[in-house]
Amino acid sequence: MPTLTKATMKELKLVPDDVPDSARGGDVIKRLLSNLGTIGNGLAELRGLYGTGHGKHGKTSGLSARHAKLAVGAASALATFLFETHMETKP
Repeated sequence: MPTLTKATMKELKLVPDDVPDSARGGDVIKRLLSNLGTIGNGLAELRGLYGTGHGKHGKTSGLSARHAKLAVGAASALATFLFETHMETKP
């Protein structure tokens, strides 16, 4: 997941290094893009810790409802932003 997120952001030119320093709010945009890019890492880590994959027993306790909603909301924000960027920038 982290590799795919990074590759997608690079393809869509959403890498913080692609934002010019002279751009208005460039430092804030860079920080937000960097934070957005870490969502894939966090989701993969949560899956490893709380998911039932990787040979864990099916009754492994998962996240609390509020933490699961946080993960879903973060994934949704990332996916929506990437898709909308793709739609706005495709030839």
